[in-house]
Order: sequence, then C-alpha cells, then structure tokens
Amino acid sequence: MKYHKKVLRNGMRIVVAPMKDNPTVTVMVLVEAGSRYENKRMNGISHFLEHICFKGTSKRPHSGDISHELDSLGAESNAFTGDEVTGYWAKGRAHQFDRILEIVSDLYLDPLLPKNDITTERGVIIEELNMYEDLPQRIVHDVLGKLMYKDQPAGRPIIGPKENLLRFRRPDFITYRNEHYIAPKTTVVVAGNVSVAETEKKIATYFSHLPKAKYVPRAKTKEHQKTPQLLLKAKKTDQTHFVLGFRSFDLFDKRIPTLEVLATILGRGMSSRLFRKLRDEMGVCYYVRAGDETSTDTGVFKIASGVDTKRFEEVLQEILNQVRRIKNELVGPVELAKAKEIIMGRTQMGLESSDDVANWFGEQEILRKKIQTPKEALKEISAVTAKDVQKVAREIFRNNNLNLATVGPVKNTPRLKRILKV
Repeated sequence: MKYHKKVLRNGMRIVVAPMKDNPTVTVMVLVEAGSRYENKRMNGISHFLEHICFKGTSKRPHSGDISHELDSLGAESNAFTGDEVTGYWAKGRAHQFDRILEIVSDLYLDPLLPKNDITTERGVIIEELNMYEDLPQRIVHDVLGKLMYKDQPAGRPIIGPKENLLRFRRPDFITYRNEHYIAPKTTVVVAGNVSVAETEKKIATYFSHLPKAKYVPRAKTKEHQKTPQLLLKAKKTDQTHFVLGFRSFDLFDKRIPTLEVLATILGRGMSSRLFRKLRDEMGVCYYVRAGDETSTDTGVFKIASGVDTKRFEEVLQEILNQVRRIKNELVGPVELAKAKEIIMGRTQMGLESSDDVANWFGEQEILRKKIQTPKEALKEISAVTAKDVQKVAREIFRNNNLNLATVGPVKNTPRLKRILKV
C-alpha cells in the first residue's frame, strides 16, 4: 500500500494514500490536541471544542448546515478526541471529493464557535458524561488512568469533569484553539480513489494560510510505582467490571509487535487463552479482552472483563495464573503461528475501506512523525519468536507494574490484596 507525504511551508503535513478503483474517499484532519495537552482547569476542553467546530462557519453559519450538506452528499462524517489527538473526518463517494474536502476544511479552519450553541452543546456533553457513568465497562478505564497517573493529564478523563464543562466560555475555546490548531500540529490525510498531485494542490490551497505559531509541547508523564496498587469505584451494578493494567512501553518501542502477539495469545479472539478459560470452561463472563495501549511517552497492557461480584476474586486469581504461565512457559509453535495469523488477517481486513486506511496513515504521522506501511508492520509481527514473547511478558508482568481498577460492589479485602501479585 503506497502513500505520499508532503510538508507545506507553514509546517502542515499532507498524506495521500491512493486507492485505485475504490468507490469512496475519506478526508481526515488530525491535530495534536487532546486531554494530555490540558491542565486540570482546562480538562475536557479538547473534546468540547471538537463538538463546537460542527456548529457553524462563516460560509455555513447555522447549526446543522454542515451536517445537512454532508448528508445531502450521502457522506458519513464524525469527529473524535483522544488523549493526544483530535480528528475530524468525512467519507463519501470518490466523485464528491472536492466538496467533502471543502466542507471538512471549512469546519476546521473557520468555526464560529457561537455562544448560544456552546450553551446548548454543554447540555449534550453533560448527558454524554452521564451516559458513560452508566457504562461501568467504559468508566473503569478512567479509574485505571486515575490510579496509574494520579493528578497528571494522563490520569484525567478525556471528557473532563462536570464542573469544568459548566465553566467553559467562548474565550476559553478561542484561546485553546489558537494555541493548538496551528500548522505544525496539523496533518491532513486523504485516502481513496484520488489523484495525488491534484489532491495535494487542493489541500495546499485551503490550508496554506493556517498559522505557523509556536509549537507548544505537552508535559511528559511521570511514572513511579513500587508495589501493586488498586482503586475500587463503588457502584451498584449487577457485575464487577475490572481492568488489570501493567505498565509497558511507549509507541516508539521496538517491543510493540511482541506485545501485540502477547495480547493476542492471552485475550484476543474466541480461541485466546483467557476466553477459553473464563468463558468456555468457567462460564464466568461474557467478555474478556487483552490489549496494549500506547502513547508517545507511556504504555499500559490491559486485561479487562466483567463478572459476577461473588466470583470476582476467583476470576482475578485465574487471570493472574495465566499471566504467570506465559511468563514461565514458552508458547508453542502452533499457538504462536495462530496468533500471528489473527493479527495479519485482522490488519488486512481492517484496511479494506478508505476511512480505515486514512486512520492507519494519519495516526502514525500525527503521533510518530514516521509512517510504517501495513506490509512493514506485518513483517515485524512475523519475526516475533516464542522467546521474545516470554521475555516481554517477564519484563511487564511484575508487581511494580501491576494495577487493578474496578467498578462495582466489590470490597477491598485482605484476600484481594494477597491475590494481587505476579
């Protein structure tokens, strides 16, 4: 899969991934802005600003104009906010590319940030926050972040606390946007059936005047842990949802492909070790997942599930048994090969549409500043050995890396503390 990268004079980056004969095209604008760029008082403003950018521009001054026009093209559109990146995108038929690019560029470059719509959207976001509070399997990850990173940006939720959401005013959004929505922090990605030269030219026309202001980096996350730690969020629920989090590696680390294989063996797919043990044999859960989440300066290997509170300690003990097993026993060749095939198959199937391709190239460029093709990534997966898996397991599955977050009625008992060790 080929791509073309160009850097404008103002420092903004363009990535075009041509997909010949693909009937669609995706336009995605990414900016280095997210919860890790916020201080405590401003926590939540990145996500709030993402919502407000859709509420009108000079060309499309009314709330609903942007969505109506994109819907009229038969296009899909949305936006997202992460801890380090905010993204705006639209996907439609390839022959609608010019109009899609113009609309997405307009909402990114010229949002009015209308005062009345800020007030209205405040209620929407508070209801979004309330919705997440009713989803323990989601908010348990915020509990883990708070446990691991304490009062740092990495330990705060992307959506922010309700008191901040109620306090933000239009000048706050203008100040934050002027600081972060600048050329050196912006990448525009286009994937689909387009001409590379024409696409680069059109993007440059829209974005060449994006300000080249001073780049403001985020504070580096500090990590310190000596023993296993836990944080239990009491909530009246039918299950206890929990996440075991082990400190791992940042996204630049060469051991990331090995972590992918390790996660797949433990908890990705219906034939993974944890799925077979917890669901097929013990019948104690509906879901169990393992995966590694990385940022530019942190990483956490997660194992998550939701179980009957009465059997929580039993399940936790079994998961930790499986963790110890993969530390002490080499993975067999058949299981290792299967894990690699799962990763390769899902990666390739996950790149069938233009939005997936745009996300692949865009995420790497905006965060790593260096793009790895799918072929290059899968070559690294193929090279992982059983000894690599065991070595990495021994490096991250340690007591001074171990964290447990729960949401539900589970109690902090002496037995729980005794179980929590590897």
